[in-house]
Amino acid sequence: VLGTKKEIDVVITEGKNASAQQVLELLQNMIGELPKLKPVCNFLAVTLMNINSVWHPTISYAFYRNWDGKPFDEPPLFYYGADEYTGEKLDKVSNEVLSIRTKLQEKYPGLDLSGLHHVRDWMLMSYGDDIGDKSSTYTMLITNKGYRGLTHPTREIDTPEGKKHMPNFKYRYFSEDIPMGLCVTRGIAELAGVPTPHMDDVINWCQSVMDKEFLVDGKFVGKDIGSTRSPQTYGFKDLDTFMRSNNYV
Repeated sequence: VLGTKKEIDVVITEGKNASAQQVLELLQNMIGELPKLKPVCNFLAVTLMNINSVWHPTISYAFYRNWDGKPFDEPPLFYYGADEYTGEKLDKVSNEVLSIRTKLQEKYPGLDLSGLHHVRDWMLMSYGDDIGDKSSTYTMLITNKGYRGLTHPTREIDTPEGKKHMPNFKYRYFSEDIPMGLCVTRGIAELAGVPTPHMDDVINWCQSVMDKEFLVDGKFVGKDIGSTRSPQTYGFKDLDTFMRSNNYV
């Protein structure tokens, strides 16, 4: 264990047999003192605050954007191998997610999305003093003790020079974090009319290495939309129907 998150947001829907507080206490007792489970406003906020859906695809995109296709001697470092462009791209994708929050709260006054934060704030809340340099997203990535030594997912191959490593684009950073994560956020952005050029950069690159099609000419209408958990998969075509059907407003 390299590090432990200080807190994790949770949403609990009360049932007939136990209160939300009872469920919270049960879960906290099961995992121990840390991370501290912190109840937040609603499931929509947690959906849009899916940190893995921003983290993993964006860092992968930024690292491989200029890759020459040659295998690596060792799996490259994932977080500690990031550059300043990576931090800037993460900031820009996160800003787009916050733009969705702004648009939703303008349209639905009183909608509580207080559980949705910028990635920088999430890092500080989650890892705190485990971060050596808190001056930017980039420096936080490369000085977080909890990220030390973690590598890009790779697959081993045989070459005339011996064992080498190639990217594993079938790993969960792609197979889960794109269709079950970033595409969900992108689909909500489409319903809300929020432009997401930086998010689109990431999805376009990811779909190319995944041999999938989610975005076509900047529209979320690709042939593989049905494999995602986006609102469009479930027939939602307008924001009001999506928000009211899911009891967000």
